[in-house]
Amino acid sequence: MGSAARCLIGPPHHALSPRPAGLIYAHIFWEGCDMLTHPMIGCCDPPVLCDPLVADRYMLRRGSAWTGSRLASSGMPGWKKGALFLQRMVERSTVRLRQLSCHRADEVRFGRFLHNDRVSLEALNQGAGERVARLAQGCRHVLAIQDTTELNFQRHAGRTHGLGPVGNGTDQGLFLHPLLAVAADGGRCLGLAWAKLWVRRGKITTARRQRPMAAKEAQRWQDGITAAETVLAGAELVTVVSDREADIYESWARPRPARLHLLARAAQNRSLTDGDSLFPACDRLAVACGFELQVPRQPGRPARRAKMEVRFGKVELRCPHWLRQSRLRGPLPDSVTVHVVDVRECGPRSGTEPPLHWRLLTTHVVDTAEDALQIIEWYRQRWNIEQLFWTLKRQGLDIEASQVETADGLIKLAFLATLAATRIMQLVHARDGATPIPAEEVFAADEIDALSLQQPALEGRTAKQKNPHPGGSLAWASWIIARLGGWKGYASESPPGPITMRHGLTRLEALRKARAMLRSVHR
Repeated sequence: MGSAARCLIGPPHHALSPRPAGLIYAHIFWEGCDMLTHPMIGCCDPPVLCDPLVADRYMLRRGSAWTGSRLASSGMPGWKKGALFLQRMVERSTVRLRQLSCHRADEVRFGRFLHNDRVSLEALNQGAGERVARLAQGCRHVLAIQDTTELNFQRHAGRTHGLGPVGNGTDQGLFLHPLLAVAADGGRCLGLAWAKLWVRRGKITTARRQRPMAAKEAQRWQDGITAAETVLAGAELVTVVSDREADIYESWARPRPARLHLLARAAQNRSLTDGDSLFPACDRLAVACGFELQVPRQPGRPARRAKMEVRFGKVELRCPHWLRQSRLRGPLPDSVTVHVVDVRECGPRSGTEPPLHWRLLTTHVVDTAEDALQIIEWYRQRWNIEQLFWTLKRQGLDIEASQVETADGLIKLAFLATLAATRIMQLVHARDGATPIPAEEVFAADEIDALSLQQPALEGRTAKQKNPHPGGSLAWASWIIARLGGWKGYASESPPGPITMRHGLTRLEALRKARAMLRSVHR
């Protein structure tokens, strides 16, 4: 080492003040240049170790493919509070400001970010949408999956103001309606394309049919369609996938570009132009084919395999009578032609629950049994947004445990938390490696370096315990993160889900921060 260096064993509190937490192994302190070295990581400047805020500035200055998304800033010089906020949220798997903060100053900064009028939901949507638009450019077919969930903050209702009633009519909270962009083949999650958040205000006295669509909460479904058309303009084909609440005549009848299609589960037994009704017409369709569906386990219900029958046909929906007579109708046609795919469970079943039955309406042409099966597969991708909600709530980031005290702050926090949950979904989608995606699409260069350093320790001696994916791919990174999260790596195991990925990301962020703090900008 020479005379200019001496070896420090154990916590080097006699060389640095204050003592950097976590440095409990041997390091080399170079006298005269104030540098620390590590045999695998390199060298670093001790002030970076001593101040977590300096460390965060250092990492954000290096850039990140994910947290570097264009977010609205409240004006902090040199870097964005929003990017740091989002980084900490993933790193620590929580949305609680105290746990996201290294010290009181951080908590104040994050609070100011949430309450800054210049940090608007529109600006946050613009930043998220621009990134998804870049990823969607040139994609053959993208599914834009939308759904609604309530965020219940009744646990903190006593000190939180500005919220409104949620589903049960008494608890306080708000509503989240995200639009999740997913490749139609299921192998790639592009991210959060758009989201709408709102609070219910008071009781509405005007009857539903006497209010224009823009004055109804149902407007969110049409807003989602508009957002998909705008954000995903670079994709060759877009299908907006929705649940039964989106079965709205105005949505089926509104003009759309040829590249934009709708797919939703039928909610109403609509009148048809031939005098029949939708549900009886579906019952009379001939069985085209059948398949087996794996029904996942749910509380109180074991997993099972269900035998399904598939029917399909074309129907012409008639404009509802009340809408034809309404002055609010606008330029809507008297009828609209859609295709229907009826899939229902058949054969003996155990238990008392009703058989599965989906009536799927779509603007796609369905002429063959293969077309019908494809429509069913696209609709099944709606499960991705259910996983997103699961990751966002108690099993993941626990957004409903937040102690932010204003509705406006909670709305912005919920948007950022949804972005963080989306990153976990991207890893879940990439785990099989079916679609070649570079890791740079989600991870920054220093994160990829940290993953590379961890791989040898996570691989076993046999071929079955090796990372099977090409180095530098998102599937390769997903395998390492799943292993960091507790997955054993065997193909016979259940594939890693969002919770495992969340635990792995938490460990990765800790390792990345340690590595960044132990590297010097003066190589």
